[in-house]
Amino acid sequence: ASDSSDGVDSISSLPDDILHRILSFIPTNFAIRTSVLSKRWRNVWSESPHLSFDHHGISSKSINETLNNYSAIKITSFHLLTSLLNKIHFVNSWIEFAISHGAVNLSLEFRDSRVRDYKFPDFFYTNSSVKQLLINVGPVELIPSCNVTWTSLKYLSLSCCELSDESFPKILSGCPILETLRLHNYNSVKCLDLSQLLHLRRLDIDCCNTIREPMKIMAPHIQYLRLRGQCTLLDVSSLIEANVDSSSVNYFFHSISYHEAEPLKLVMVQAMLEKLQNVDKLTLGVEFLRILSKSELHGVPLPKLKVKTLTLETMIMRPVVPGIARLVQNSPQVKKITIYTMQFSTVFPTSWKYKVVKPQVIASFMELLLANAKTLETLVVQLGSCIDRSRFEELFQIAITLSQNN
Repeated sequence: ASDSSDGVDSISSLPDDILHRILSFIPTNFAIRTSVLSKRWRNVWSESPHLSFDHHGISSKSINETLNNYSAIKITSFHLLTSLLNKIHFVNSWIEFAISHGAVNLSLEFRDSRVRDYKFPDFFYTNSSVKQLLINVGPVELIPSCNVTWTSLKYLSLSCCELSDESFPKILSGCPILETLRLHNYNSVKCLDLSQLLHLRRLDIDCCNTIREPMKIMAPHIQYLRLRGQCTLLDVSSLIEANVDSSSVNYFFHSISYHEAEPLKLVMVQAMLEKLQNVDKLTLGVEFLRILSKSELHGVPLPKLKVKTLTLETMIMRPVVPGIARLVQNSPQVKKITIYTMQFSTVFPTSWKYKVVKPQVIASFMELLLANAKTLETLVVQLGSCIDRSRFEELFQIAITLSQNN
């Protein structure tokens, strides 16, 4: 490419594919502005396979004019962020435009909690081009009135959607090659049976707090699980890696007293660990560790784990340390432990908010880990802001002493 000192625009000399890639990182209304730069740029935006609209910043008329002047045959990615109020006809036409142009990646975000009766049109559920689908539609429920045929779909993300045990299986049955499923802040599903999704390898779930009972999960083919909230794992027999934390607030436990809830949470944690005992990589959050810390007090037995890489996202505080120690004791094959310290948490009362930790406390904590992990090869403790930087030298000297441990 020519140097700009020649008086030649080196960026404009790049191939269209690269210019389209550059424009894909900005909203389409900004990409259109490049058409005034020169004749070279006049039609670059209209041939880009990437379209992104934030309806809060532009009008329906502007979006319609943009689509009328769009000349690319195929759309690689189409992102729409809009409110539905009084614009349902336009929204449906925009979605149809994307699907008719063979959109591969489709992202839809609706920001209007007042529109509950919106239903996606049938053509939305019957397309074979979309491989990645992200839907964030607030209180709108996905109720297909036809057979779902997302035959090319490999990645499905549903956020803030309302799903039911009647409609959701119908949706999943139309995704024969689905590889990744992400469900965040959804409602109403009591049982998630994924046993028919033979290609599903990754499952990411963030349970909504309004669920009245722990959701049951049957996912025998997944290899990676990220889970937030109270759930019951029925079958995760192929699991290799898991990232799990309990929800600090859950509707299921609101109707009973604290003293009644804690033993129930312990039983759920025990059952969870039994299903995770064969994973190679395990990440646990601070609320899970807090509940685990009470397991010995209540006489709850814990299974032996086969984990080799253990990651803990926690606070170095008395309520979680016993659980960490017991977890390490029950992980006889662990080779690497990584601790990511947190400064704040909603788990503990305000009076227990995390404060700067003294180096001696951190040293004692690491000694506890070393004493209980007989096969440990690597220990990583990311302290972040939980230690006063002025005392780093003191901690460094302690670390040298700890490193002499065999």
